[in-house]
Amino acid sequence: MTSPADLVPPSAPAPGPEVRFVRAEVPSPEFSRYLYTAVGGDWTWTDRLPWSYERWRAYLERPGVETWVAYDRGTPAGYIELEAQPEGAVEIVYFGLLPAFQGRGIGGHLLAFGTGRAWDLAGRWPDREPTERVWLHTCTKDGPHALANYERRGFRVFATETAEEPAVGAPGPWPGAHDDTHDDAHEGAHEGTRKGAYEGASGGAHEGAAA
Repeated sequence: MTSPADLVPPSAPAPGPEVRFVRAEVPSPEFSRYLYTAVGGDWTWTDRLPWSYERWRAYLERPGVETWVAYDRGTPAGYIELEAQPEGAVEIVYFGLLPAFQGRGIGGHLLAFGTGRAWDLAGRWPDREPTERVWLHTCTKDGPHALANYERRGFRVFATETAEEPAVGAPGPWPGAHDDTHDDAHEGAHEGTRKGAYEGASGGAHEGAAA
């Protein structure tokens, strides 16, 4: 996208006043990693999983890096991450919704809002040059509707590459998140152990442990 005029607003109605888009102005590796895994865990987003805390913090503290979060009644629903680059370019590095919030029209509005913030990013970073180009990567690892969503907002394909990568399963939002059998077995064992520990302890010992 090479002009703010290229941005096409969504035709679907806005999600409503309960959905807000807010910039996470305080760099937080914990929060950004949560968003990364919660949104990308089912789409094989794995590049940043090995990042250390310091690497996350150094990246988030770079001038021109912004994270805008969609909230539905106070709960994070998705995010869009921007990175200012040389020669007036701004990349949409990551964008997406948590599974529970998909299919409600939030994604198109979040993408349009975030793209608008890419165009006016220099106004929040006085040392940055004005935005001349907003761009992004997408690939077959992204959601099936990703490319169509970008094109509806006015983005155009400017380059295509084909590469082979090792087959890696989607990690999910956390290890074992989709392994219901494993969870049920461990939950039962944990509850049994906890119940036995509580019943075997005296009232004084229990209160002391809780304190």
